[in-house]
Amino acid sequence: MPSPEHRFDVLVVGAGFAGGVCARRMAEDYGLRVLVIDRRPHVAGNAHDAPDEHGVLIHTYGPHIFHTNAGKVTDFLSRFTEWLPYEHRVWAEVDGRIVPLPINRRTIQALHGVELGTEEETAAYLASLAEPRATLQNSEDSVVAKVGRDLYERLFRGYTRKQWALDPSELHAQVTARLPVRFNDDDRYFGDSFQQMPAAGFTTMFERMLDHPNIELRLGTEYEDVRAEVEAAQIVWTGPIDEFFGYRLGRLPYRSLHFERETRATPGGRLVQPVAVINYPNERIPYTRVTEFRHLTGQVHDFSTLTYEYPTAEGDPYYPIPRPENRELYHRYEALAAERDDVLFVGRLARYQYLNMDQVVAQALVAVERWAAARGLAGALAERTLPEAA
Repeated sequence: MPSPEHRFDVLVVGAGFAGGVCARRMAEDYGLRVLVIDRRPHVAGNAHDAPDEHGVLIHTYGPHIFHTNAGKVTDFLSRFTEWLPYEHRVWAEVDGRIVPLPINRRTIQALHGVELGTEEETAAYLASLAEPRATLQNSEDSVVAKVGRDLYERLFRGYTRKQWALDPSELHAQVTARLPVRFNDDDRYFGDSFQQMPAAGFTTMFERMLDHPNIELRLGTEYEDVRAEVEAAQIVWTGPIDEFFGYRLGRLPYRSLHFERETRATPGGRLVQPVAVINYPNERIPYTRVTEFRHLTGQVHDFSTLTYEYPTAEGDPYYPIPRPENRELYHRYEALAAERDDVLFVGRLARYQYLNMDQVVAQALVAVERWAAARGLAGALAERTLPEAA
C-alpha cells in the first residue's frame, strides 16, 4: 500500500490551463489533496512566458493573447493576476504592402484600390465579389462565400497551406470561418468585451493559481514516472487522449510549430513592427507569422525579441487537424474515455479541439462542477477521500 506521501485524492496530469483550473477548484472548493505533474520543467503549458537572455519577456510557445466574453472566466483568473489592457492587431504582408486582418474596409481599399465611403458600400462591394455556396463543405468555401476568390487567394490560401500542409479545400470549414469580416475600419483582431493580458505574465498567474496548501506540484515528471507509486481515486488528464490509451486505435494527427527568435537593439524602447503580429500568406516565405512580444506585454526595453513561426508535422502537439476522419478517430477514443469514471478528460488535447484559452478555462470550470455534483461533493465541506467511482 502506498505511503501517505504517495496517496492523493486527485492526480492532475498537465499544469496548463485545463490542469491548473481543475487543480485549484478541487483543492480549494472541495478540500481535496491534489498532485499536479507536468513533463515540462515549468507551469502554464503552452501559455508559458519568461524573460529571454536579453531580459525581454517572451511567450515560449508563440503568442498567447487573452480575450473573452465570459465574466465567470475573468472572475476566476482575476484572483491570480492583475491585468494590462491590450487590444491585439494583426497585419498581413501582401504584394509588398501591409494590410490589416481580419478583413475590413481598409484591407479591401488597399488591395483593390477602391474607395468605400460607408459600411453599406463595403458590404455591397464584398457581396459583388462573393461566390455563394449552398453549403460550406470546406475552408475554401467558407472564405470565397464571404469575400470572393481574389482575397481568398491573397490572404488565406497560402497561409492555410503552410499552417496545415493541406489546401483549404481539404480542411473543415471551421478553420477559416472563425475570422470575421468587418465593413468598417475596426482593425482589432478580436471583438471580445474583455481584452487584457496578465500584467506580470502568464507564468506568474499560474504560479499563484497552483499555490495552495492542498496542491503538490512536480515538474519534469511524466505520468509513467508516478503511475505505479501514486495512488489517486481520480485522474484529471489534459494530455492527448490517444496517448492515455496507448495509441491503441492509432495516433490522432496534429500540427506543431518550430520557432526561431531574433533580438534587435531598440534604443529608447522603440518597437520594430507596427503591430504585434505580421502574417505572411505568400507560400514562398517559409514562416507564417512574426511576433514582437513587447507589443503584448507592454514592456519597455532597449532590446526587442521577435519570433518567426514555422509550421511542422513533428514536435509537440499544438493544433488538432480538423478533418472528418480525424474526428471519427477521436470519437472512438471518446467512447473509451466514457468507460473511465475515474478519469476526467479536459482541455484541447484531451478533447481534440482547437480552443482559445478562455474556452479551456470555461470547460474546466464546468467539468469540475459537473464531476463534483455527480459525486455528491459539497463544496469546501467535502470529505477528503473521494467516493468510489460509480
